[in-house]
Amino acid sequence: MIQLKTIEELRLMKESAHLVSKTLGMLAKEIKPGINTLYLDQLAHDFIKDHGAEPAFLGYGGFPNSLCISPNDQVVHGFPNNDIIQEGDVLSVDCGVILNGFVGDHAYTFEIGEVKPEVKKLLQVTKESLYKGIAQCIRGKRIGDISHAIQTHCEKEGYGVVKELVGHGLGRKMHEDPQVPNYGKQGSGKVIKDGLAIAIEPMVNMGTEKVKFHNDGWTVTTLDNLPSAHFEHDVAVINGKPVLLSTFKYVYEALGIVSDEEKPFQLDF
Repeated sequence: MIQLKTIEELRLMKESAHLVSKTLGMLAKEIKPGINTLYLDQLAHDFIKDHGAEPAFLGYGGFPNSLCISPNDQVVHGFPNNDIIQEGDVLSVDCGVILNGFVGDHAYTFEIGEVKPEVKKLLQVTKESLYKGIAQCIRGKRIGDISHAIQTHCEKEGYGVVKELVGHGLGRKMHEDPQVPNYGKQGSGKVIKDGLAIAIEPMVNMGTEKVKFHNDGWTVTTLDNLPSAHFEHDVAVINGKPVLLSTFKYVYEALGIVSDEEKPFQLDF
């Protein structure tokens, strides 16, 4: 059952989401060739705790870390480890916090130094699809409208949209109803209402949409070992329209990126 949120609850969720955004921004300054991802995990853990919150991923279903870090052909749920980040890698960093009783859950795929143009384009199109989906998060539309917008944008570029993994509702729990697939038919699924809070997260592969689930119970890779991209925002519906609870502005400030992509979805409330 979908738990619609009050404005007061959404304000608290925005605080949680923004702490995740600030964590990703802090990490953006540290992500470079020659470091390992366990170092990033420890930085994030300490940053979250120092801000009075708890890492939402740590211990969730037995997950041993505060971040999911997934390089190159890993789609999601990668374990931080001692492997060294290399020039030309891409790195999905997924972070969650619990603050004021609410979860924030937010992800960004980073370019490590100079990446191949075809990989850069994969990241660009995947992030574009995220905002295409957010734009459909309007009162009276349906979840399938979000899904269809993401799928259409990515598949027209020849990319594979992962179907076994989906976005989700968000609130006091990290995974609530409804599920938010990245593929689907227009006009299908649950009706979107004011107070809906969801994590929209396209997971898009350069090649085949097919993935492999590893025996560790977490790691997911592309079946053809080509790169994958993953971007995620927390979104609420307020006064009939989509409003971002999370933001990439701290990442962009760290990386020197200028963008107005979030402007249509910003609201002070």
